[in-house]
Amino acid sequence: MKLAIVGTGYVGLVSAACLAELGHEVICVDIDPEKIRILSSGKSTIYEPGLEDLLVRNRESGRLSFTTDLLSVLNTVQVVFSAVATPEGENHAADLHAVFAVAQSIAEHATKDLIFVNKSTVPVGTAKKCEERMADILRKRGVSFSIPVVSNPEFLREGMAVNDTLMPDRVVVGIDGDVRNHHVKTVMEELYRPITRVGRPLLFMNRESAEIVKYASNSYLATRISFINMLTQFTEKTGGNIRHISAALGLDHRIGQKFLHAGIGYGGSCFPKDVKAFLSTAKEYGVSFDIVEATDRINANQRRRFFDRILSVLPKKGRVCLWGLSFKPRTDDIREAPSLDLIRLLIKNKHTIAAYDPFAMEHVRKLFPESILYAQKPLEAAEGADAIALLTEWDVFRGLDLTSVRGVMRGCHFFDGRNIYEPAQATAAGLTYYGVGMG
Repeated sequence: MKLAIVGTGYVGLVSAACLAELGHEVICVDIDPEKIRILSSGKSTIYEPGLEDLLVRNRESGRLSFTTDLLSVLNTVQVVFSAVATPEGENHAADLHAVFAVAQSIAEHATKDLIFVNKSTVPVGTAKKCEERMADILRKRGVSFSIPVVSNPEFLREGMAVNDTLMPDRVVVGIDGDVRNHHVKTVMEELYRPITRVGRPLLFMNRESAEIVKYASNSYLATRISFINMLTQFTEKTGGNIRHISAALGLDHRIGQKFLHAGIGYGGSCFPKDVKAFLSTAKEYGVSFDIVEATDRINANQRRRFFDRILSVLPKKGRVCLWGLSFKPRTDDIREAPSLDLIRLLIKNKHTIAAYDPFAMEHVRKLFPESILYAQKPLEAAEGADAIALLTEWDVFRGLDLTSVRGVMRGCHFFDGRNIYEPAQATAAGLTYYGVGMG
């Protein structure tokens, strides 16, 4: 099948590479000519394990190509995916300008029947609005082309996105219940047949349900994170150990172990934005999402509490080492990363910063080109530090010799925001250890 994917961010680029790997012919479209130039040369514009190998292999096979010209591909493809960004807009609602722009451009220039598949994260009702707008444009053009809109949300984890696309827990497809859209269902079944053939479920539902599923999934996972983080302040005051508690909770088969790791809260491009957008949409419909509101509030407080502890031990004009800048390991994404908030807070309080991250430093350097010393190794970043704040649980930080770390520091404070070290291990090395939820 021949497809176009508009938008080459995390979702669009990974989806394109994986669909090409499954045998489809995919054309990626983006308005950024420099990004298209880089991708056309076989280089990835993001760090995602396994992605660049897929890009190179499928580009060389001819199944994957890149262009800035959407109009040139509309007459050759059967399906157009929209994977453009939906950033946080006014009052935390999703900004849908890019989604509507793609829909409008397709309707204005289509030369035949197409299927428009929205993969961007959008509030309920967006597919209907897109379809109505496109139908109005087609009507004004005086053409009878059919462009039904499908909701096909993604459920990718950055750092695991390739595997999540090729071997997903499920594929959700929302289509209008109109009998005329039987053809759409057939096309989507054929498109995902390489995945369903190996036993992965393909779930059809109406478009409204598909749009809600995405927000509900992320809000529920964020709630699990905030629940375990809610307990950390309690365990710190009572002498409990959040590691032991989360392990015991997770062994209950009704609960499970995932998303029960205490830390400094969630970040990234999805959870913070989607939780707020879900709340905004609920308010539009006059519905109260009390649990989701608490999730958002607890997450903000968890981050602030950790930062306040760091500031409380620093001398005037102290030096802080940051280990990890991306919002999670196995990605270079710094959107809503705790590191950015802490950097701003440290700069405001006139502290000096040294940092190390395996992949995200160049992105942070663009925001803070002169305020931070960017080290080549973790130990280099720790030199002369009054305190270390471990913010991202990259593997490179797990096996460091803490005695050597203490030896190059000026102070002794070690803030483990991801609980990857044992307190006794840090204490034996001469460090004053601060975990999360370790009473």
